[in-house]
Amino acid sequence: MIFDREGNITLVYQENISLKSFLENLTKSYQKIKNDNIIINLFSFSELTSGEVLEFLELSNTHRASKKSFVLVTNQVSYDEVPDEICLVPTLQEAYDIVEMEEIERDLDL
Repeated sequence: MIFDREGNITLVYQENISLKSFLENLTKSYQKIKNDNIIINLFSFSELTSGEVLEFLELSNTHRASKKSFVLVTNQVSYDEVPDEICLVPTLQEAYDIVEMEEIERDLDL
């Protein structure tokens, strides 16, 4: 598992591993990054379904409840295919934009 930290954002990605193992490793490592906004880069997974994206729902809800952003990045699943509780975007730039907008909203108490 690779963590790339920039300011208050941690980009998480992994190469050549199953989604199940990735989730297990992410859950084990969560304490290290729980105070950052998190962007999960899923581009290394060649095939991804909306059901597999839903596997992140519990961790996403936990993280967002602590007033931090949790964004998944993949172009294999449309945001229309997952519930609104999961923030899913097709590019890394959009993920960074979402984090920035959510930070502004939190600063303004919206």
